[in-house]
Amino acid sequence: MHDGWLGALDALGVLLVLLLLVLVVVAVWLVVRRRTISRDGATFELSHRVRDQRPGRGWVLGVGRYTGESLEWFRIFSLSPRPMRVWNRDEIAYVARREPEGPEEGSLYAGHVVVVCQTPNGDVELAMSESSLMGFQSWLESGPPGTNWDAKPLR
Repeated sequence: MHDGWLGALDALGVLLVLLLLVLVVVAVWLVVRRRTISRDGATFELSHRVRDQRPGRGWVLGVGRYTGESLEWFRIFSLSPRPMRVWNRDEIAYVARREPEGPEEGSLYAGHVVVVCQTPNGDVELAMSESSLMGFQSWLESGPPGTNWDAKPLR
């Protein structure tokens, strides 16, 4: 009977070591992933509201990266090396900004503002710092040569 308990404890110890090993591997992968994302261009804190059914809810923390004509959004806690969303410069338009309200204040990074943008698929809400917003607006305005500045808004 005593041997049964020892065997169970040994098995539990092995499971705990394996769990710890998996956690270390995941943590290392998240660091490597973040460095890989940053390697191809500077990143900045960028949250995206993926669900808007409940007021103030649905925000997911992430990082943004500009790659030429696109803004890529990566979830912070994801194992995927690919962006979860990509917005092309010619398909996104800045509409407005506002301060976080109610539950948003606890869901977003401190000091971030909510930015409402328009795309062909509907409105998109992003949250970023004031300095990142200035960079975002500059990126939107610095379209390639031949950009039609007289084009009608996306609405």
